[in-house]
Amino acid sequence: MRDGREREGRMKPIIVCGLAVLALAGTGVLQARAGGRAPPPPANSRGAPALEELRRATYQGIEEAGDPVTLSGGQWAGPPAVKGSAVAPSVVLVGHFRLTGDLEGDRTEEAVVLLAGSAGGSGENLYLAVVGRRKGRPWNVATALLGDRVQVRDAQVNARRIIVDVLQAGPNDAMCCPGELATRRWTLESGRLKEAPARVTGRLSPEAMGGVEWVLREWYRGEAAPAEPEVTLRLDAGNLAGSAGCNRYFAPVKAGSTPGALSVGMAGSTRMMCPETEMSVETRFLRQLAGVDRMRFTPGRLGLGYERDGRRGIMLFERRAKP
Repeated sequence: MRDGREREGRMKPIIVCGLAVLALAGTGVLQARAGGRAPPPPANSRGAPALEELRRATYQGIEEAGDPVTLSGGQWAGPPAVKGSAVAPSVVLVGHFRLTGDLEGDRTEEAVVLLAGSAGGSGENLYLAVVGRRKGRPWNVATALLGDRVQVRDAQVNARRIIVDVLQAGPNDAMCCPGELATRRWTLESGRLKEAPARVTGRLSPEAMGGVEWVLREWYRGEAAPAEPEVTLRLDAGNLAGSAGCNRYFAPVKAGSTPGALSVGMAGSTRMMCPETEMSVETRFLRQLAGVDRMRFTPGRLGLGYERDGRRGIMLFERRAKP
């Protein structure tokens, strides 16, 4: 986990191309402009805004919203374009993602968040937003568009730059199935996010999940995996390997014919016996692993899409924090 990143909050899924992109759940919807007098800021309002403040902050530069929008519980929904239609614009804070860093060189840290904007169709634009403070309150300094259905693999703030590893649509990719890996960089200059030329680093393949150990955090659409026993995954010489909860396992994996498609072979494992709780976790994981046929990234997380008993699901893994 990068320094300064927070992952917290309750999640709910947004379905994109058949898989879930997790966003922070909320209960209320606020109009685009808040009325009435704002409460005074707390006495200790300094430093980068906290996640709870970001969930109710006002953001600008979101194409789907038009005017600035104020979130409630991490989300906003606008009126339908046509009266009585179910198609309406929305903006959602990606709730498990938050970076902090001094982007302006004034020894004051800003927060960096992601916002998902939808006009109500199949597309979903992802935005990068910088939030500082003005008179003690959160202030959206700048917002930049990452693109339609862009997936964030990893991100950091380093030397006053925002550096984001993304999966995006290449020149010959369908928008539903991006396959180009790239590193993108922004600096904050005069209240605007200025992007440097992107550096393309390759094509999506199983190797994109390599180099780190992943820990299972969710079984399926917001269903948390147990902290103990821990289920892990690592790409090792063409195999997925790790702890299934009790035993060590390994399963061959190959890329499919389209970006993100996978083929996972039959898993082998050691044969230790463990308590029933651990064995039940292992049994479930190996069954779901056998049905894995796609991979994707939600901000900072690895998603393995699977089919089991005629139902689609996605297991979500988080990078093992560096010691």
